[in-house]
Amino acid sequence: MFRAWASELFTIFWVVLVAVIAGRIAEDFGFALWVGTLLYLLHHLVHANRLYVWMRGGRSGRVPAGTGIWEEIYYLIHKLRRRNKRRKKQLIRMLEQFRTATSALPDATVVLGARDEIDWFNESACRLLGLRKSDLGQNIGNLVRYPKFAEHLKNSRDSATVCIPSPVDEAMQLEVRVVPYGEDSRLLIAQDVTQLRFMERVRSDFVANVSHELRTPLTVLKGYMETLNEAGQDLPPSAYRKMVQRMVEQTGRMQSLVDNLLSLTRLESGPPKPAAVVRVPALLERLCKEANVAEANEHTPVRLKLDSQVSLLGNETDLHSAFANLISNAIKYSRPSDTVTVRWSQEESGAARLDVEDTGPGIPKEHIPRLTERFYRVEIEGCRNKSGTGLGLAIVKHVMSRHDAELLIASELGRGSRFTCLFPSSRVVPGADRGDPE
Repeated sequence: MFRAWASELFTIFWVVLVAVIAGRIAEDFGFALWVGTLLYLLHHLVHANRLYVWMRGGRSGRVPAGTGIWEEIYYLIHKLRRRNKRRKKQLIRMLEQFRTATSALPDATVVLGARDEIDWFNESACRLLGLRKSDLGQNIGNLVRYPKFAEHLKNSRDSATVCIPSPVDEAMQLEVRVVPYGEDSRLLIAQDVTQLRFMERVRSDFVANVSHELRTPLTVLKGYMETLNEAGQDLPPSAYRKMVQRMVEQTGRMQSLVDNLLSLTRLESGPPKPAAVVRVPALLERLCKEANVAEANEHTPVRLKLDSQVSLLGNETDLHSAFANLISNAIKYSRPSDTVTVRWSQEESGAARLDVEDTGPGIPKEHIPRLTERFYRVEIEGCRNKSGTGLGLAIVKHVMSRHDAELLIASELGRGSRFTCLFPSSRVVPGADRGDPE
């Protein structure tokens, strides 16, 4: 900077010196100084015009050549422009990174202007709110037409949210929040909470169902205990034995409910146990024998058909629980004159198949999709299906999932039901003995 001013002062010195010499020769110092000053101003006007043309040309054009202070001015402006250019590129990169990040967000993000017009939105807003590029500049209230949303948009607070159906799909629930930022802008964030609301309903139903299932046997136990406490010594032995038997039955019902809940919780959240070779034919023979002995006077015998001797790679405890629940359900939904058949076979593709089929009254079609839900039970007249917990098929579904298998349910009213477990060929072990896999 000092060098530039020194050069400029040197130029002024020479202009004055030349004017003085010219004035002495012409014997008119005033006119000579006037001409020198005019030439000096003309010099600055030329450089000012160069600066104007260069600045107006934008990025094009080289840095003008200058002398004195103008050389320093050109250099400083050029340096400032280069710095601004780098800063602009950095801001563009940051903006692109921001757009890329917001586009990857699963939540819909919409930037709203002072009049709630759409300034920008990400890809999730297209999927959740149905916005399109042509909607830029449109008022968001004209596109998402729900009274609750309009009221929230008008009186929104930072912590307030509103839940509305998605304009794209009425079954999808969105939680919307509007956050102010800057002077007149606001940020609208819409999150898909469909699964969250479903899980809340499931949890609420689960608590209600467990409370109901436990309340019934506890009420029975309390009633019998009060009776025994008030008139226990006056009761005949037959009545006493009947009460004790009923109390044992209700206690067993609560024990079964708790055991099933623990099994279901372990299957849903616990880590899978190490796989071992399970001899399914022997397991089915044992289960069918136990079923026939336990219910010999109440239902028709359970028939076992072993069309294959293949085994499975899996967890024997889980498979025992699943197969026992299927056989137990077939018995409960059968009448004394019906038949229950358990078949173990292998398909041509190598997959293993278990069929548990009964000739009972069947299950109405509208109930079939919900049979694997917790506590879901179907009351069928003439069947002994009132003593279950409603968790058996839920356990079966999770066991099949852990073994990469599929549960298929087919039923026809008046002809019976068939529950099929399909195990992939990767789980099938031909003619193996019990033990851990090599």
